[in-house]
Amino acid sequence: MDSKPEEANRQTRVTILDVASAAGVSKSTVSRILDERLPRSDNETSRRVRKIAEDMGYVRDVSAASLRRGNTMTVGVIVPRLTDTVMAMLYESLAKACSKSGRFAIVATTDDKPQADRLAAESLLKRGVDGLILSTAREDDDFPDELVARGVPFVLALRTDGRSLSSVGDDRLGGYLATRHLLDLGHRRIGVIAGPSYASSSRGRVEGYRQALEEAAISVRADRIVPSTFGIDAGADAALQLMRLEDRPTAIFAVNDNTAIGALSGLSRLGVSVPNDVSVVGYNDIPIVSHLPTPLTTLRVPFEQIASNALDLLTSGAISADDRVRISAPTLIPRKSSAKPRS
Repeated sequence: MDSKPEEANRQTRVTILDVASAAGVSKSTVSRILDERLPRSDNETSRRVRKIAEDMGYVRDVSAASLRRGNTMTVGVIVPRLTDTVMAMLYESLAKACSKSGRFAIVATTDDKPQADRLAAESLLKRGVDGLILSTAREDDDFPDELVARGVPFVLALRTDGRSLSSVGDDRLGGYLATRHLLDLGHRRIGVIAGPSYASSSRGRVEGYRQALEEAAISVRADRIVPSTFGIDAGADAALQLMRLEDRPTAIFAVNDNTAIGALSGLSRLGVSVPNDVSVVGYNDIPIVSHLPTPLTTLRVPFEQIASNALDLLTSGAISADDRVRISAPTLIPRKSSAKPRS
């Protein structure tokens, strides 16, 4: 069965704000009139709002309403692993955001395996969480659709499938800024440790890399784009692969800090000096990278803003179709690992 019409309908779902705008009344007024749990009012405004809602095709989001009532005031958070500092930072930010709103965050890890995501979600839901925040979204995974069909409130964080409620960083912008920084220093042979293709964060950062090179009229070479996992060892292996090229890069952009740390290790084993021989840029600005022997240039991700947006989307929903994916901009943090090429 073709799921595209169904996906399109979810993206253009009429919201309470749409009805309020069309009726010329407040969002709270529309919410109160359309709330089936309250006594049905029968006045001119109520009749007009209900008629407008019907004509616009408004459908009440039962799962979001249930979450706003906060039956247990707990939120389930699913991350690949807490040994990944990025995911630990995201979870801490989500826990802090939950605490500010009187909620409690419960975390489950899945080693980034789709079937484990489902088992973790079931476990959390059985424990009565009011909704889920997932940082494990993968390309072509239908798990979010399964949650929608079941009426489970959820939001994606850091990664998105492009249609579910999501709070993410502007990965394409970050990849562009990292590559633009290296270009501005004078580098023209820039390799990228690309991360896994199933993650929207990786794909977005590589798209930004491509955009910056194309704007600089530099050919994007496939052999300078090395897929990897998000792990340190993978970063080391990818850096060695790039260094084996005949015209090896003078700079490397790694799409997360773990792979950048791995690259630094791999380059050191080869006797390659950073940044004298090769510049390196990472992504996320995890705490350790500013304390490395050669402090790492990286992109700082606003985890607290991403967490706050994720919780707000989970508890209040999107205010419009354009609000379904909230994007927070990263910031370039230049440090000693990037410098002008020697030749």
